[in-house]
Amino acid sequence: MIAAARKRVGAALASAGAATRRVDRAVARRLEALRPPLARRLRQARVAGTRLAKATWKRLRPLLVLLLRGFSRAERWLLRARDAAIGAATRASAVVTPRRAVAAVVIASAACLIAAQFVDYRGVEVGQPGYGGLTAASPPTVAGKSAGEAHAYLLVPVALLAALVAALTMRSQRRGLGRIVIALGALSVAVILLVDLPAGLDAGAQTSYFSGATAVLEDGFYAELAAAAGLLIGGLLYYARPCRIQTSWSGRAASARRRRRRRRDSSPRRAARRSSPPRSGAASAPASPR
Repeated sequence: MIAAARKRVGAALASAGAATRRVDRAVARRLEALRPPLARRLRQARVAGTRLAKATWKRLRPLLVLLLRGFSRAERWLLRARDAAIGAATRASAVVTPRRAVAAVVIASAACLIAAQFVDYRGVEVGQPGYGGLTAASPPTVAGKSAGEAHAYLLVPVALLAALVAALTMRSQRRGLGRIVIALGALSVAVILLVDLPAGLDAGAQTSYFSGATAVLEDGFYAELAAAAGLLIGGLLYYARPCRIQTSWSGRAASARRRRRRRRDSSPRRAARRSSPPRSGAASAPASPR
Protein backbone atom coordinates (compact mmCIF):
# COMPACT_ATOMS: atom_id res chain seq x y z
CA MET A 1 0.00 0.00 0.00
CA ILE A 2 2.80 2.38 0.84
CA ALA A 3 4.50 1.62 -2.47
CA ALA A 4 1.27 2.25 -4.36
CA ALA A 5 0.79 5.58 -2.55
CA ARG A 6 4.34 6.56 -3.39
CA LYS A 7 3.76 5.70 -7.03
CA ARG A 8 0.62 7.82 -7.14
CA VAL A 9 2.43 10.82 -5.53
CA GLY A 10 5.35 10.44 -7.94
CA ALA A 11 3.02 10.29 -10.92
CA ALA A 12 1.19 13.43 -9.71
CA LEU A 13 4.47 15.33 -9.22
CA ALA A 14 5.70 14.22 -12.64
CA SER A 15 2.52 15.38 -14.32
CA ALA A 16 2.67 18.71 -12.43
CA GLY A 17 6.31 19.18 -13.49
CA ALA A 18 5.42 18.42 -17.10
CA ALA A 19 2.55 20.91 -16.99
CA THR A 20 4.83 23.55 -15.48
CA ARG A 21 7.44 22.98 -18.18
CA ARG A 22 4.81 23.26 -20.88
CA VAL A 23 3.59 26.57 -19.39
CA ASP A 24 7.17 27.88 -19.15
CA ARG A 25 7.87 26.95 -22.76
CA ALA A 26 4.64 28.61 -23.89
CA VAL A 27 5.44 31.82 -21.97
CA ALA A 28 8.99 31.82 -23.31
CA ARG A 29 7.75 31.39 -26.88
CA ARG A 30 5.26 34.22 -26.35
CA LEU A 31 7.89 36.54 -24.96
CA GLU A 32 10.28 35.63 -27.73
CA ALA A 33 7.56 36.46 -30.25
CA LEU A 34 6.85 39.82 -28.56
CA ARG A 35 10.51 40.86 -28.27
CA PRO A 36 11.04 42.06 -31.90
CA PRO A 37 7.91 44.28 -31.95
CA LEU A 38 8.80 45.75 -28.56
CA ALA A 39 12.36 46.45 -29.66
CA ARG A 40 11.07 48.00 -32.88
CA ARG A 41 8.62 50.21 -30.94
CA LEU A 42 11.36 51.29 -28.54
CA ARG A 43 13.65 52.22 -31.43
CA GLN A 44 10.83 54.17 -33.08
CA ALA A 45 10.05 55.96 -29.80
CA ARG A 46 13.74 56.81 -29.30
CA VAL A 47 14.03 58.16 -32.84
CA ALA A 48 10.81 60.17 -32.44
CA GLY A 49 12.01 61.57 -29.10
CA THR A 50 15.34 62.55 -30.64
CA ARG A 51 13.60 64.29 -33.54
CA LEU A 52 11.23 66.07 -31.16
CA ALA A 53 14.11 67.20 -28.93
CA LYS A 54 16.04 68.51 -31.96
CA ALA A 55 12.99 70.35 -33.28
CA THR A 56 12.25 71.81 -29.85
CA TRP A 57 15.88 72.88 -29.36
CA LYS A 58 15.92 74.41 -32.84
CA ARG A 59 12.93 76.57 -31.94
CA LEU A 60 13.97 77.38 -28.36
CA ARG A 61 17.62 78.15 -29.10
CA PRO A 62 16.98 81.68 -30.51
CA LEU A 63 14.81 82.49 -27.50
CA LEU A 64 17.48 81.25 -25.10
CA VAL A 65 20.13 83.23 -26.96
CA LEU A 66 17.99 86.38 -26.71
CA LEU A 67 17.37 85.72 -23.03
CA LEU A 68 21.07 85.27 -22.27
CA ARG A 69 21.94 88.38 -24.28
CA GLY A 70 19.33 90.29 -22.31
CA PHE A 71 20.88 89.06 -19.06
CA SER A 72 24.32 90.14 -20.26
CA ARG A 73 23.08 93.58 -21.27
CA ALA A 74 21.22 94.00 -17.99
CA GLU A 75 24.39 93.05 -16.13
CA ARG A 76 26.35 95.71 -18.03
CA TRP A 77 23.68 98.28 -17.26
CA LEU A 78 23.72 97.35 -13.60
CA LEU A 79 27.50 97.61 -13.46
CA ARG A 80 27.36 101.03 -15.10
CA ALA A 81 24.65 102.14 -12.70
CA ARG A 82 26.74 100.88 -9.80
CA ASP A 83 29.81 102.78 -11.01
CA ALA A 84 27.71 105.90 -11.56
CA ALA A 85 26.20 105.60 -8.08
CA ILE A 86 29.64 105.13 -6.52
CA GLY A 87 30.97 108.17 -8.38
CA ALA A 88 27.96 110.28 -7.41
CA ALA A 89 28.24 109.20 -3.78
CA THR A 90 31.96 110.00 -3.79
CA ARG A 91 31.35 113.47 -5.25
CA ALA A 92 28.44 114.07 -2.89
CA SER A 93 30.52 113.06 0.13
CA ALA A 94 32.93 115.90 -0.67
CA VAL A 95 30.06 118.40 -0.77
CA VAL A 96 27.63 117.07 1.83
CA THR A 97 29.91 116.88 4.84
CA PRO A 98 28.51 115.92 8.27
CA ARG A 99 28.69 119.53 9.40
CA ARG A 100 26.75 120.77 6.39
CA ALA A 101 24.19 118.00 6.74
CA VAL A 102 23.56 118.89 10.39
CA ALA A 103 23.27 122.57 9.45
CA ALA A 104 20.76 121.68 6.74
CA VAL A 105 18.69 119.71 9.27
CA VAL A 106 18.65 122.67 11.66
CA ILE A 107 17.69 125.13 8.89
CA ALA A 108 14.90 122.82 7.64
CA SER A 109 13.59 122.41 11.21
CA ALA A 110 13.64 126.19 11.70
CA ALA A 111 11.69 126.70 8.46
CA CYS A 112 9.11 124.09 9.52
CA LEU A 113 8.81 125.76 12.95
CA ILE A 114 8.13 129.14 11.34
CA ALA A 115 5.52 127.62 9.00
CA ALA A 116 3.82 125.82 11.91
CA GLN A 117 3.20 129.14 13.67
CA PHE A 118 0.57 130.06 11.07
CA VAL A 119 -1.30 126.72 11.16
CA ASP A 120 -4.22 125.94 13.50
CA TYR A 121 -2.90 123.99 16.42
CA ARG A 122 -6.13 123.63 18.45
CA GLY A 123 -9.91 123.64 18.06
CA VAL A 124 -13.12 122.97 19.93
CA GLU A 125 -15.27 120.06 18.80
CA VAL A 126 -18.99 120.64 19.30
CA GLY A 127 -21.29 117.79 20.29
CA GLN A 128 -18.54 115.23 20.45
CA PRO A 129 -20.49 112.68 22.60
CA GLY A 130 -23.15 112.38 19.89
CA TYR A 131 -20.55 111.29 17.30
CA GLY A 132 -19.03 108.59 19.48
CA GLY A 133 -20.38 105.61 17.51
CA LEU A 134 -20.06 107.15 14.05
CA THR A 135 -17.07 106.49 11.82
CA ALA A 136 -18.18 108.28 8.65
CA ALA A 137 -18.87 111.63 10.35
CA SER A 138 -16.87 113.80 12.70
CA PRO A 139 -18.04 116.58 15.01
CA PRO A 140 -17.74 120.18 13.75
CA THR A 141 -14.79 122.21 14.98
CA VAL A 142 -14.99 125.86 16.01
CA ALA A 143 -12.70 128.44 17.62
CA GLY A 144 -9.59 127.38 15.75
CA LYS A 145 -6.41 129.17 16.77
CA SER A 146 -2.97 129.23 15.15
CA ALA A 147 0.08 128.22 17.12
CA GLY A 148 1.65 131.68 17.05
CA GLU A 149 -1.33 133.29 18.76
CA ALA A 150 -0.79 131.24 21.92
CA HIS A 151 2.69 132.68 22.60
CA ALA A 152 2.62 135.93 20.59
CA TYR A 153 4.72 134.41 17.76
CA LEU A 154 7.72 134.12 20.08
CA LEU A 155 9.09 131.09 18.25
CA VAL A 156 9.43 132.94 14.93
CA PRO A 157 12.50 134.97 16.01
CA VAL A 158 13.80 131.89 17.84
CA ALA A 159 13.63 129.87 14.62
CA LEU A 160 15.27 132.67 12.63
CA LEU A 161 18.11 132.88 15.15
CA ALA A 162 18.58 129.08 15.02
CA ALA A 163 18.73 129.19 11.21
CA LEU A 164 21.33 132.01 11.39
CA VAL A 165 23.47 130.05 13.84
CA ALA A 166 23.18 126.94 11.62
CA ALA A 167 24.38 128.99 8.65
CA LEU A 168 27.36 130.12 10.73
CA THR A 169 28.22 126.53 11.62
CA MET A 170 28.98 125.84 7.95
CA ARG A 171 32.06 128.10 8.22
CA SER A 172 33.01 127.61 11.83
CA GLN A 173 33.71 124.55 13.95
CA ARG A 174 33.22 126.11 17.36
CA ARG A 175 31.20 123.94 19.67
CA GLY A 176 29.60 126.99 21.26
CA LEU A 177 27.37 127.35 18.21
CA GLY A 178 26.02 123.89 18.89
CA ARG A 179 25.21 124.92 22.46
CA ILE A 180 23.24 127.90 21.14
CA VAL A 181 21.16 125.69 18.86
CA ILE A 182 20.54 123.26 21.73
CA ALA A 183 19.37 126.12 23.95
CA LEU A 184 17.06 127.48 21.26
CA GLY A 185 15.59 124.01 20.63
CA ALA A 186 15.05 123.42 24.34
CA LEU A 187 13.40 126.86 24.64
CA SER A 188 11.05 126.03 21.77
CA VAL A 189 10.08 122.69 23.29
CA ALA A 190 9.50 124.31 26.68
CA VAL A 191 7.25 127.03 25.18
CA ILE A 192 5.22 124.45 23.28
CA LEU A 193 4.73 122.15 26.27
CA LEU A 194 4.26 124.81 28.94
CA VAL A 195 2.26 127.41 27.00
CA ASP A 196 0.69 125.91 23.88
CA LEU A 197 -0.35 122.56 25.39
CA PRO A 198 -2.42 123.93 28.34
CA ALA A 199 -3.91 126.66 26.15
CA GLY A 200 -4.79 124.17 23.43
CA LEU A 201 -6.64 121.84 25.82
CA ASP A 202 -8.68 124.66 27.36
CA ALA A 203 -12.12 124.98 25.78
CA GLY A 204 -12.70 128.36 27.46
CA ALA A 205 -15.99 130.15 26.83
CA GLN A 206 -17.08 127.65 24.17
CA THR A 207 -18.44 125.35 26.89
CA SER A 208 -21.12 127.93 27.69
CA TYR A 209 -22.07 128.38 24.03
CA PHE A 210 -22.22 124.75 22.91
CA SER A 211 -23.12 121.52 24.67
CA GLY A 212 -20.49 118.81 24.65
CA ALA A 213 -17.69 121.21 23.63
CA THR A 214 -14.23 119.63 23.93
CA ALA A 215 -10.86 121.18 23.09
CA VAL A 216 -8.62 119.06 20.85
CA LEU A 217 -5.12 119.50 19.47
CA GLU A 218 -4.77 119.79 15.71
CA ASP A 219 -1.89 118.84 13.40
CA GLY A 220 -0.25 122.24 13.84
CA PHE A 221 0.65 121.44 17.45
CA TYR A 222 2.43 118.22 16.55
CA ALA A 223 4.11 119.90 13.58
CA GLU A 224 5.66 122.64 15.71
CA LEU A 225 6.64 120.12 18.38
CA ALA A 226 8.42 117.96 15.78
CA ALA A 227 10.19 121.03 14.34
CA ALA A 228 11.36 122.12 17.80
CA ALA A 229 12.61 118.58 18.48
CA GLY A 230 14.49 118.78 15.15
CA LEU A 231 16.26 121.93 16.35
CA LEU A 232 17.22 120.24 19.60
CA ILE A 233 18.47 117.07 17.91
CA GLY A 234 20.39 119.06 15.29
CA GLY A 235 22.17 121.02 18.01
CA LEU A 236 23.08 117.82 19.83
CA LEU A 237 24.43 116.30 16.62
CA TYR A 238 26.58 119.34 15.90
CA TYR A 239 27.88 119.45 19.47
CA ALA A 240 28.71 115.72 19.60
CA ARG A 241 29.56 115.02 15.95
CA PRO A 242 32.22 112.28 15.63
CA CYS A 243 34.41 113.95 12.97
CA ARG A 244 35.60 117.53 13.38
CA ILE A 245 38.52 117.32 10.95
CA GLN A 246 37.91 118.87 7.58
CA THR A 247 39.44 116.80 4.80
CA SER A 248 40.15 118.34 1.43
CA TRP A 249 40.33 116.65 -1.97
CA SER A 250 44.11 116.46 -1.74
CA GLY A 251 43.92 114.83 1.69
CA ARG A 252 41.50 112.19 0.43
CA ALA A 253 43.72 111.48 -2.57
CA ALA A 254 46.79 111.10 -0.34
CA SER A 255 44.88 108.77 1.97
CA ALA A 256 43.78 106.67 -0.99
CA ARG A 257 47.38 106.44 -2.22
CA ARG A 258 48.52 105.28 1.20
CA ARG A 259 45.83 102.60 1.32
CA ARG A 260 46.64 101.34 -2.17
CA ARG A 261 48.33 97.97 -2.31
CA ARG A 262 51.97 98.03 -3.22
CA ARG A 263 52.65 96.58 -6.61
CA ARG A 264 54.68 93.42 -6.61
CA ASP A 265 58.06 93.63 -8.26
CA SER A 266 58.79 91.66 -11.37
CA SER A 267 61.10 88.68 -11.38
CA PRO A 268 64.20 90.53 -12.75
CA ARG A 269 63.86 93.23 -10.10
CA ARG A 270 63.47 90.65 -7.33
CA ALA A 271 66.51 88.77 -8.65
CA ALA A 272 68.56 91.98 -8.76
CA ARG A 273 67.50 92.96 -5.26
CA ARG A 274 68.17 89.53 -3.83
CA SER A 275 71.47 89.45 -1.95
CA SER A 276 74.17 87.39 -3.60
CA PRO A 277 75.77 84.57 -1.52
CA PRO A 278 79.06 85.48 0.18
CA ARG A 279 82.17 84.27 -1.58
CA SER A 280 85.14 82.62 0.14
CA GLY A 281 88.52 84.29 0.47
CA ALA A 282 90.20 81.87 -1.99
CA ALA A 283 87.59 82.56 -4.59
CA SER A 284 87.79 86.32 -4.08
CA ALA A 285 91.59 86.53 -4.21
CA PRO A 286 93.23 86.71 -7.68
CA ALA A 287 95.06 83.65 -8.88
CA SER A 288 98.87 83.95 -8.47
CA PRO A 289 100.95 83.33 -11.60
CA ARG A 290 103.14 80.27 -11.57
